[in-house]
Amino acid sequence: MTEVPVTTTTTRGLHPGLTRRQISMMGLGGAIGAGLFVGSGQAISIAGPAVLISYLIAGTIVVLVMTMLAEMVAANPSSGAFSSYAQKAMGRSAGSAVGWLYWIQLVVVIAAEATGAAGITAGWVPGVPEWAWVLVFVAALTVVNLFGVRNYGRFEYWFAAIKVIAIIAFLVVGVCAIFGLIPGHPATGFSNLYAHGGFFPTGIAGMAGALLIVVFAFGGTEVVAIAAAESDDPSHNIRRIVRQVMVRILVFYVGSIFVIVTVLPWNDPAVKAGPFSAVLATLGLPGVDLVMSLIVVIALLSAMNANIYAASRMAFSLGERGLAPLVATRVSVSGVPRVAVLASVAFGFVTVVLNWLFPDAVLPALLNVVGSTLLVIWTATAVSEIILRRRADAAGVALPMRMWGFPWLSIVTLVLLGGIILLAMLDEAARIQLLLTMALTVALVVIARLTRGSSRPGVVREQLEEPAERR
Repeated sequence: MTEVPVTTTTTRGLHPGLTRRQISMMGLGGAIGAGLFVGSGQAISIAGPAVLISYLIAGTIVVLVMTMLAEMVAANPSSGAFSSYAQKAMGRSAGSAVGWLYWIQLVVVIAAEATGAAGITAGWVPGVPEWAWVLVFVAALTVVNLFGVRNYGRFEYWFAAIKVIAIIAFLVVGVCAIFGLIPGHPATGFSNLYAHGGFFPTGIAGMAGALLIVVFAFGGTEVVAIAAAESDDPSHNIRRIVRQVMVRILVFYVGSIFVIVTVLPWNDPAVKAGPFSAVLATLGLPGVDLVMSLIVVIALLSAMNANIYAASRMAFSLGERGLAPLVATRVSVSGVPRVAVLASVAFGFVTVVLNWLFPDAVLPALLNVVGSTLLVIWTATAVSEIILRRRADAAGVALPMRMWGFPWLSIVTLVLLGGIILLAMLDEAARIQLLLTMALTVALVVIARLTRGSSRPGVVREQLEEPAERR
């Protein structure tokens, strides 16, 4: 493909129908999923109460990365977000690799989330096989994403709101349990934070091991950068959205984990199996298992819905920049990139057949394929921000939003991400995932370079200022 310059705003044809409140809720909906409701139990079992530090470190990284991303979005709103900025900063191959890597990740995650939700609902109705539930979920959310973005925003707002309300209710119940405000249940106090081997029962190694699990739980927040391009005032909205989403996610994540490790001993087997259910069960609340199962299903479907949206917009942006087939840029009268939506959910429908043939093997295989793509995307975002910020400062460009403490906090972000990558290389399972992700990234870069010469008419009309050798 011949390089097509990135636009200043690669959203032509899309309709700006999302409100700031809807985008904020999309960010929360994308991040609050099974990683918190289920995966947190495994992290607690590895680190004990010290998992709180793991969440604070991971949360700090996410806040820094999202602030860097917000700086670039405010200056240059784009449905391609970090892919567009990687292309602007490092050239065509980098932008293509980051965009396709993100799209592939989401396509796999969409299928995994549908499979995870189907595994729970199949237990409620034994007569309906798991593959049928996958078909229902993928088909239903495909239809939702084929509506105009305004209707999609309303749907996802209330979808994600259910999860937020559930976590707030959990925090309230947990605080009441800690201070003995629940009738018939004595106060748990704070002894569980140190009474079972201390705050660091498994040492620094345990905290580091949990960090590898925790950092991926924050994935999904980046959808706000993509969605901001379809709001009425992206440059203004992104600043408030990022601040609101980051504060709320940190409160929800750290607050929930604090409640869990305070109310129950960290080494209680029930915590690893289902931390939220374990806390509610110990308080004797009726119907806990069913309620938590329902919340987890909603969490998975909400995240899946946001991921279909993000994947379709990334495919649309890749098409606009000449990095994907031009058909991906076709939009409906209501401004929906329908071909991009259908392409993004296609693998989900393939998963229906896979779940029919291999019902017990699909979900683990899908999750293993996703690997460590998030680390590559976050690292590319940090590098892009440093390059583009230096370029803007050198040219005397006034940016609507500026990263705090530049360049030092930007460098700290890269150092923290490098530390996570180093930890991953020391863990056998994580190392395999990371090496597979790196191999996939290299392959995507090679493909981008090999397709540089293909003929493509100019799709994007406005050219960014970037070195000619980068194009």
